[in-house]
Amino acid sequence: MALVKEVLEVLNRLSPFELQESWDNSGLNVGSENHEFSQIIACLEITLKIALNAPKNALIITHHPLIFKPLKTLNDEAYPGNILKILIQKNISVISMHTNFDKTHLNKHFASALLGFDGLMEKGLMLVKENANMEFDALVKKIKSSLGVGSLACVKSSPIIKDLAFVCGSGASMFYSLKAQSCLVTGDVKYHDAMIAQSLGISLIDATHYYSERGFALIMAEILHSFNYLVTIENFKNPLQII
Repeated sequence: MALVKEVLEVLNRLSPFELQESWDNSGLNVGSENHEFSQIIACLEITLKIALNAPKNALIITHHPLIFKPLKTLNDEAYPGNILKILIQKNISVISMHTNFDKTHLNKHFASALLGFDGLMEKGLMLVKENANMEFDALVKKIKSSLGVGSLACVKSSPIIKDLAFVCGSGASMFYSLKAQSCLVTGDVKYHDAMIAQSLGISLIDATHYYSERGFALIMAEILHSFNYLVTIENFKNPLQII
């Protein structure tokens, strides 16, 4: 059996935790660096089902932190206390790879591997393709095809898009740093985001939080496999459905 700190060291070399945003909680969420683990499980986030099915002494590597905001109480009948209780009882450790991993891996996967765009530049949490100069309708069609979805929520502020920006997960507020005739492809676009972006001549495409980040577990498994760690992938369906 290996130690949690050995995996932490590998992950920190590949995607330094110091890169995370100030509001984030990447790193060791549950357990101890000195715990021995029986196996590694990778998932986008920990659900009650994943916690119940995980074996004792496992190490779970998740994208979204289970503990995100400071806990004032630990109610084991409410989220996340109901999941934390199970993890602690089963001596399971949890590592989160969130905004640091967005910057080093997941944004690139979203924009390049998943959506097929190249020539991208890093600008903070965003990846930007300048002078894309493509029709908005063609862009939407391409993204629908890449994601395998029939519809997307969009703000069409101009028929031609000059610059493209990508943020996986929830990055709708980042359109403020873009210019008119730009388009931001991200998730979790809110009504007021849409109103303000439209007034500034900026287009938005909501590729959804889930679809933009669902490749996390597979990417993590492939990375750790190269270091001779065997990883079990736990997938789950988008909790939000269009019915």
